[in-house]
Amino acid sequence: MNIKKIVTSVVLIALASVFLLRGLLNYKSNKATKILPYFGNKELASNKKDTLYHYVPDFSFVNQEGKIITQKNLDGGVYIADYFFCTCQSICPIMSNEMELLAEHFKDNTQVKFISYTVNPENDSVPVLADYAKAHHANPQKWFLVTGDKKELYKLAREGYYLNTDDGDGGPNDFIHTQNFALVDKYKHIRGYYDGTNHKEMLNLIEDIEILLKEY
Repeated sequence: MNIKKIVTSVVLIALASVFLLRGLLNYKSNKATKILPYFGNKELASNKKDTLYHYVPDFSFVNQEGKIITQKNLDGGVYIADYFFCTCQSICPIMSNEMELLAEHFKDNTQVKFISYTVNPENDSVPVLADYAKAHHANPQKWFLVTGDKKELYKLAREGYYLNTDDGDGGPNDFIHTQNFALVDKYKHIRGYYDGTNHKEMLNLIEDIEILLKEY
């Protein structure tokens, strides 16, 4: 038996094992240290050092229980926002089903909440929202389905969440229809957008929520 060949083989196997282990550790490290981006306008703070990122402004709407919902109801964690309407027969049922799955996944996590804004407040009254919420097993403590003044709803979609880029004033002929979900962090900064009709993107959203929660 050639001792030199045996030693060489052992060394090569050892080196291969080291590189494989290092690769796995780097993969796990990179995945764990992924930092989600910030969306929207940003500016330099008055101290010329810190960056001020766009944040979702406060609002006041009514949920499926007839209760006033503001940003305070979403304090203390992250949340996912979308726009829909109850009689939609195209993308909204898919989006609401995906939101229901997300809500079920995080049902025991008090730091994750959900809010769905109607784009059709003329028809989506509190009782209508209540029936829709019941059909999707929405926990009113974690998933708020809200209605209110159309102009305010649409302004928030365009200027708060950047979920729609079309021009509009929230008037009678204005209509927003988007399948995107927005991920918002503890400080009300937008940290991601996801196609609510694409289940693979919902899996990515779950991963990003977990990453975001580790920032706190």
